[in-house]
Amino acid sequence: MTVRPDVRGTADVAPTGPDVLAGAPAAQTLAREIVAEPGSPRAVGVVGPAGSGKTVTLRVLADAWSAAGVTVRSELSSDDDPSGVAVVVDDAHLLDEPDLEHLQAWAARPGARIVVAGRPWPRGVAVARLGAALAAARPPLVLGSLDRTGVAARAARVLGRRPAGWLVKLAHESTGGSPLLTDRLLVAMRDEAGADVARLAEGDERPVPTGTLRLPPALVEQIGYAVDGQDLRVRELVLAGALGAPMDAEVLVPLLGLMDAAGSGIDELDELVEQARAAGLCRSDGTVVPLVGVALRDRTPPARRTEIRRTLAEIELDRGGSVLAVARTMVGSHATGDRAAAVFAAAADEAARAEDDDAAALYAEAVRAGRPPLSLAARRAEAHLRTGDLDAALAQSDAVLSALDAVDPDDAVQAGSVAASVLARRGLLARSAELYRWMAAASGGVAPTVAVPVLIGTGALDEARAALHVVDPPAPSAGSAASVLGAPPSLGGSPLGRPPTLLAGAEDLMARGILDSVEGSPTAALSQLARAAGLLETAHRAALLPDTPAALAALVAVHTGEFDVAGSVLERALAVRLGGRRAQARHRLLLGWIALLRGATGTAASRLAAVDADPTTSGDGGLEARDEFLAASLQVALARRSGDLGSLMRAWTRAREAIVRHPVDLFVLQPLGELVTAATRLREQSWVRPHLDEATALLDRLGRPALWSAPLHWAQLQAAVLVADADAARRHTAALAEAAGGSRFAAAMAAAAPHWVALLDGVVDPEPVETAARGLHAVGLSWDGGKLAGQAAIRTDDRRAMTALLACARALQAESRPGEEQPAPEPSGPSPSPSSSPPSPGAASTEPSGLLSEREREVAALVVAGRTYKEIGETLFISAKTVEHHVARMRQRLGVGGRGELHDRLRTILAT
Repeated sequence: MTVRPDVRGTADVAPTGPDVLAGAPAAQTLAREIVAEPGSPRAVGVVGPAGSGKTVTLRVLADAWSAAGVTVRSELSSDDDPSGVAVVVDDAHLLDEPDLEHLQAWAARPGARIVVAGRPWPRGVAVARLGAALAAARPPLVLGSLDRTGVAARAARVLGRRPAGWLVKLAHESTGGSPLLTDRLLVAMRDEAGADVARLAEGDERPVPTGTLRLPPALVEQIGYAVDGQDLRVRELVLAGALGAPMDAEVLVPLLGLMDAAGSGIDELDELVEQARAAGLCRSDGTVVPLVGVALRDRTPPARRTEIRRTLAEIELDRGGSVLAVARTMVGSHATGDRAAAVFAAAADEAARAEDDDAAALYAEAVRAGRPPLSLAARRAEAHLRTGDLDAALAQSDAVLSALDAVDPDDAVQAGSVAASVLARRGLLARSAELYRWMAAASGGVAPTVAVPVLIGTGALDEARAALHVVDPPAPSAGSAASVLGAPPSLGGSPLGRPPTLLAGAEDLMARGILDSVEGSPTAALSQLARAAGLLETAHRAALLPDTPAALAALVAVHTGEFDVAGSVLERALAVRLGGRRAQARHRLLLGWIALLRGATGTAASRLAAVDADPTTSGDGGLEARDEFLAASLQVALARRSGDLGSLMRAWTRAREAIVRHPVDLFVLQPLGELVTAATRLREQSWVRPHLDEATALLDRLGRPALWSAPLHWAQLQAAVLVADADAARRHTAALAEAAGGSRFAAAMAAAAPHWVALLDGVVDPEPVETAARGLHAVGLSWDGGKLAGQAAIRTDDRRAMTALLACARALQAESRPGEEQPAPEPSGPSPSPSSSPPSPGAASTEPSGLLSEREREVAALVVAGRTYKEIGETLFISAKTVEHHVARMRQRLGVGGRGELHDRLRTILAT
């Protein structure tokens, strides 16, 4: 009898060096033992799936025997003397029973040198007996897969250089560590790179490519040959796995038609899985090797892929399993019919529960497959809202609300909730409130808890109390437990029997927090809103809320001067993407607003620019009206603080459009105040007067809550100061005095207000002014504090007081911009004459250009920028007369006559 085994490596890895193959170190150790050590057992079995390196392992042993002078044969004869012959047999799993029995007998001979390699499947009696004979003296050598180190070594051998980390990771994950597949993938990638092979080498690190691996056609065919050589049922099993079928008998048995006489088919399925594993097509857990799956999908006709996916999805649907994964692969397949539509709808519902962005696309596929559009419109509306597509969300919800007779009542409520949320996010709180009222009337109850921020934002205080079942306004003391912790939660407007979910808890805390902000304790309001934001950090990132609790918490914190708390809440919201994609712009703009109020204008400008330039947060159509109103106010505020009239006028163009698009509500009063001040500066009061009247009426309906009214009065006071309207300034000062007890923020503004009135009357009391300025700084209003001290300094005739106030102003503005570049302090200059305005304190004597002093260079830069003398004086904390004096000196020193010639010379000097 003669056995002619295949030792050429056609079915295994090409012999490229045993040091890079799975099990090769063990093979080398084994070779030393069975060849060099007398008395060592010389019969051994090698077991491993296709592509694991069995052939190369046999070659290691064969070479070792040959080097020792032993004759190595791949043909076995019963006449051979075991003492002088070594027999190496590959692919033993393909031998018939008589050949296997003959090998078993040979292995049983004393001193026989024999190595037999084969796959772990099929397992017959003869194979088992041969394995037992070989393992009698020595355990078999079991080959598996390469680890990351082995893949890296193989890649180095193929590339001729150390591979990049991303390449090693990609190859290991794609091939499952199969030496054969690793070799083929690396060779294909090397050949495809060609002269640019350096991009695969160490030093060119990049993220591992995501999505479906793109394979060269030649590699697809190579792998396809290995699959085509298998039994038809194995090919079907591997294709099913490649198309997303789980290794679950409940799915695979009906999918592959494996029902046996007993009605289970599990035994046959197990046999097919083992066969696929032995062929190197599946990993040890039975899942398809990713590289094999990609190649098989590429070689399968689209119609066949669609049919298998449809069948798989229907099986999952019937058994109540997850259909999301397979439905994703069906998107774009043009599958139609009731069953396909049911699959897409079920997958979309599954994705929506997981807040997955694919939900909207899957609902659209269900409609394309034949599901009536109106039956899914409410769910589609919510899915679009979660992805930030507010236009689509509003369109779908409006379709439901326009056909109430044809939809389920639950769908109508869901659509109404979506529309109310979208309208609130667009700044249309009054329309949002109308929808909540309609839903309450339809259900015969009060407005839901989630509507409370909208109702209070539009001045409907009694309705808000009713939604929370609050009969009388609470009056807790600021430090009481009830004030800080809030009242126990209630169902307040929620559907009867609604479970106490995270969302329900957040809605209740939001509602109570906003109510407390207008008639309770600011501390309690801030605490409850911050807790609401915390509840939603792990779930419901884009829930059906009119605003995010983080944004509301930040607004309340800003209105109480707790800027650190506001910033912390917003930063956490950004980190967890609270509220979804569109909410990110709002959170970032609010962080910019906080920086502005603190005087960190550089940080504020950077945040505004980042939002304006980022399409992922603003969307294709730009910012929503609510966010645009805040952004425009921020831009105007930055321009006003810079003293640049040209920039202010350009910013005002944007602000006018924002004013037209956005009505007044409680949550934009502070930005509105900034626009009021800027409009006064530009003599454009007519643009903001209607909004200001609405704001006044809104605050009156809410009982003029100190927390919300004080910042608006402060802004109106600043506007009155700009036009020297002492009567208006006194009215707002009195209003601030009434609101002083609301918070330390309002108290600081109330303390500073009388000094602005005094400045209008030409009266400067230095020490109280400095105290008031530092009080503003203590609550975060560093820029305002610096401005008060600076304006007082340029209006006093007392040289000592002027110097102290200027030092205070500069110190406050420097402290307000941590990390931002500050101008260097300057030494004091000459004393002013009694008959003139004070000259520039701090005019330096050094002349780096040889022509202009350091102070003159500052003035020159602002002159060239087109600023007026008054604007330059406000920026540098000097009088307009002093600015004029500096310009006259520069004109005389430079020997220029006209203004144009002066500007040209100054530009030349500044450029150096």
